Amino acid sequence: MKSVNVAIVGATGMVGRTFLKILEERKFPIKNLYLFSSPKSAGTTVIFNGREYTVEELNKNVFDRDIQIALFSAGGEISKEYAPIAAAKGVLVVDNSSYWRMDPDVPLVVPEVNPDDVKKHKGIISNPNCSTIQAMLPLKPLNDNYKIKRVIYSTYQAVSGSGVRGIQDLENGIKGNPNKFYPHPIAYNCLPHIDDFTDNGYTKEELKMINETMKIFNNYDMKVTATTVRVPVKNGHSESINIEFEKPFELDELVNHLKNMPGIVVIDDPNNLQYPTAFELSGRDEVFLGRIRRDFSIENGVNIWVVADNIRKGAATNTVQIAELLLKYNLV
Repeated sequence: MKSVNVAIVGATGMVGRTFLKILEERKFPIKNLYLFSSPKSAGTTVIFNGREYTVEELNKNVFDRDIQIALFSAGGEISKEYAPIAAAKGVLVVDNSSYWRMDPDVPLVVPEVNPDDVKKHKGIISNPNCSTIQAMLPLKPLNDNYKIKRVIYSTYQAVSGSGVRGIQDLENGIKGNPNKFYPHPIAYNCLPHIDDFTDNGYTKEELKMINETMKIFNNYDMKVTATTVRVPVKNGHSESINIEFEKPFELDELVNHLKNMPGIVVIDDPNNLQYPTAFELSGRDEVFLGRIRRDFSIENGVNIWVVADNIRKGAATNTVQIAELLLKYNLV
C-alpha cells in the first residue's frame, strides 16, 4: 500500500485514541499524521509509532494542507460542520458519528459485508452504529444463503458506548455514589433506554439499528425490530438476534456458513459451557458467535448470540478497515 497523509478529528477521545492504537497495530501506511481536537484538548501530546505529536485545535482551515484521509470521531455536530469542509478540499472523510449514516449519497460500510459500496462515495463514507456493525457480520452469510425475512434485535450494550461519562457512572455507582450521566443508576441495573425516545416509542439507538440494517443490505422490505439496553458492563456489546428466513436450512450447514465468514469466530459448545462473553473478549477485533440454535416457534428461524468490542470493531477498527479499502481500491 502507498503511504498517505492522515488526519484524526477527535484525536483525544476514547475512539480517537483507539484509532491511533489500531492504525499502529495494523501498520497502516501513514506518511504524515495530523491530530485535531476541541480547544479544550488542543496542545495535548500523543505518542504514535514512537514519535510525539501535538494535537491541534480544529478549525475550518486545518484541511488546507495535503491530507488524503480524515477519520472523524468527534460527534455529530462536528461531523455535520467539518466533514463537508474537508471533502470540498479533496479529503476523503470516514465518519464515525451518526450524522451522515442515512444520507442517500453517503455509503454506510462494514468492510466484510459491503466493501464495494466505498466506491460510491462523494467525499464522505459513514461508519455504522457499533451495535449494527457486529450484527452485520453474521447476517451477511445468512442472508446470502437463506434470505432474511425478519430480524429481532435485543442488545446488552456496555457503558463504554456512552464514552467516559458512562464508564464513570458505572464505577461511581459500584462505590455507592450517585449517577451523574444516566437517568437511573447503571450499577447493578439495566436501562432499556439508549439515546433519546422518539414519538413511536422506539429510542434513536433502536431506529439506528433498524434503518442501518436495511441500508447496508439495500433491502427496505426486510422486517427489522430492536430493543436496546444499557447494562453494567464496562466494555463489549452483546446481542441476542432472532432471524427468520424465507428458505429452509440445516443447522450444521448454517453454522458452517458462519464459521467461514471473515471476521467471525464461533464459540459454541454448550455442553462445556463455552460461549462468548464481553468480559473475556474485550480488546479483540473479531465478532464472536455462540448459542446458535433453531427457533422451533417458527418454520425457518434461528437464534444467535453475538459479542464484540464496541470501541474496536464497533467503531475504530471498522473505520480503519474502511480506510484500508480506500487504499486497496486506489480511491485516494
